[in-house]
Amino acid sequence: MTNTNANAQSLHPIFHPAAHYDSPRSVLNDNELSTPEKRIILSSWASDMYAVESCPWLRKIPGMSHTVRLADILAALRKLDGDNDNDDPPRGGGVPMRLRRPWAAAERRAA
Repeated sequence: MTNTNANAQSLHPIFHPAAHYDSPRSVLNDNELSTPEKRIILSSWASDMYAVESCPWLRKIPGMSHTVRLADILAALRKLDGDNDNDDPPRGGGVPMRLRRPWAAAERRAA
């Protein structure tokens, strides 16, 4: 029987990113990571699993000595998507649509 933890030190940094990166910017600046690998790391950091209970805008990532702002993680993810205007508010959803009231059609027919 082999010890699965015996090779933990030889795992790719993506499995223990906090041991290699101390900020979203350091993940973005690592030229050895592919864009999908960067996205995996940043997305995992953004997870609610790491949210600080009384401060949901902060993330406490195991292996890091400090908290990370969720806004910084999301800005890094937007940068991966090619959105360089990180200070703009997020774009709205789709076109607003007014739902018809079922009784409105009946009222029009009666008139």
